[in-house]
Amino acid sequence: MKKNIILIGGGGHCKSCIDVIESGDKFKVAGIVDKKEKISLKISGHEIIACDEDLPELVKEYEYYLITIGQIKSAFKRVKKFEFIKELGGKFPTIISPSSYISKSAVVGEGTIVMHNAIINTEACVGKNCIINTAAIIEHESRIMDHCHISTGVVINGENSIGESTFIGSNSVTANNITIESNTVLGAGSFVSRSLEESGTYAGNPVRKIG
Repeated sequence: MKKNIILIGGGGHCKSCIDVIESGDKFKVAGIVDKKEKISLKISGHEIIACDEDLPELVKEYEYYLITIGQIKSAFKRVKKFEFIKELGGKFPTIISPSSYISKSAVVGEGTIVMHNAIINTEACVGKNCIINTAAIIEHESRIMDHCHISTGVVINGENSIGESTFIGSNSVTANNITIESNTVLGAGSFVSRSLEESGTYAGNPVRKIG
């Protein structure tokens, strides 16, 4: 029997998350939380049933939650909502698309969603509240810290360490044994051949700091 789950955030990323959830057999969407003025609207056939102010009461009724706010650049909103619901007693399962591949020796944290055709290879570790987006590859022994978004088609090669709250844009590639500092933003299509030891915004091939 599928368990009810409440989604936090009703934008475009929410639609993608719904598609992943509905492709599996563990959870069904019981409702979405968004702005008060959007209550009763529907996202991909599922109703916005509450706003942030309703969460303390909602947690008394529903056990499971997923942050479905998108993350381009800052992870602030996702982190804030995740921590608030945890404090209220809500639980965050790991959501994994049945079309993805997760090695038996890999670890994926609570509240993380692994989307269609993603690969998390041997002894890799992904933290909590992350987005591993469509067709992303996390190679052997790499570590993705909490609250990161690894975008569509990204390749994180072996033995990398990606710091907390980092965003890596679509189709970017990292070389082996790379460290990227927390709170870094990496533009789409970047190639990272060296460690990025200072937070900031980077882009290009080879990558360079732009902000």
